[in-house]
Amino acid sequence: MNPILRAFEGPSVPFSVEMFPPKGQLTLDAARLAAQGVAAARPDFISVTCSAGGSGNSSQTVDIAALVQDELSVPGVAHLTCVSATCQSLDEEMERMRAAGVNTVLALRGDLAPGCQPQDFHLAKDLIPILKERGFTVAAAAYPEGHISCLDPRENIRHLKEKQDAGADFFITQLFFDNNAFFRFREQAQAAGVTIPIVCGVMPFLGKGQIQRMIFMCGSSLPSAIIKLLAKYEDNPEALRQAGIRYACEQLVELARQQVDGLHVYAMNQPDIALAAAEALRAEGFRP
Repeated sequence: MNPILRAFEGPSVPFSVEMFPPKGQLTLDAARLAAQGVAAARPDFISVTCSAGGSGNSSQTVDIAALVQDELSVPGVAHLTCVSATCQSLDEEMERMRAAGVNTVLALRGDLAPGCQPQDFHLAKDLIPILKERGFTVAAAAYPEGHISCLDPRENIRHLKEKQDAGADFFITQLFFDNNAFFRFREQAQAAGVTIPIVCGVMPFLGKGQIQRMIFMCGSSLPSAIIKLLAKYEDNPEALRQAGIRYACEQLVELARQQVDGLHVYAMNQPDIALAAAEALRAEGFRP
């Protein structure tokens, strides 16, 4: 059995971390250093993003996922976007992953680059059956407060169920700051017949500019507790950063107490975030 799927059957809530390829001209060595720091938190897997529209450093996604597995002995998950892909490019990417020993994929629609049009795929659910047929374990995205382009909560749940029906093995959610939003979403998903694990994605806020971008990019609601922290530490960036990490750790602990299927930390290549999250969970008895 895939070790990631096995983790969902274990006694502890699975804990995972997301990282991204280095930006600009940074080498694979920069990713190696970030991955080493993140791996010190002992996650059950590390997912590796690709750039929007399949551009930028997306070619390094598979290389980093393989590095995580081969050098750090942590299962790697490669993000794969489909909206700009053709059947041929998808086949080539699957061959690359197979050759690198990466057999778990997070299937995403992705964002179109400016001026581009969708090719052979329009939605992540179109990608999932092809990956399954080739023997990959497939994760898919879930949106507790709905995708930024989806205004109907019922449609949001319908898309979720369609991904499961297409063959997805588990979900990883978009970030959220209000745990109650996730709990409502989980109830709706279960009522609709969603039975595969839903892993909760949590990202600490590190500054006012970052959280503003996240709200408009993801459509996540902002609890009053965060607004108060932003006001309290407005003139102290480091204190605000630490407050954001503490808030995320409190989120994770509460989610673990409510017996969620898994916890996924958007660590932004910053090892101290992953380590703080793991330690907070361990202090409450949720990590070995």
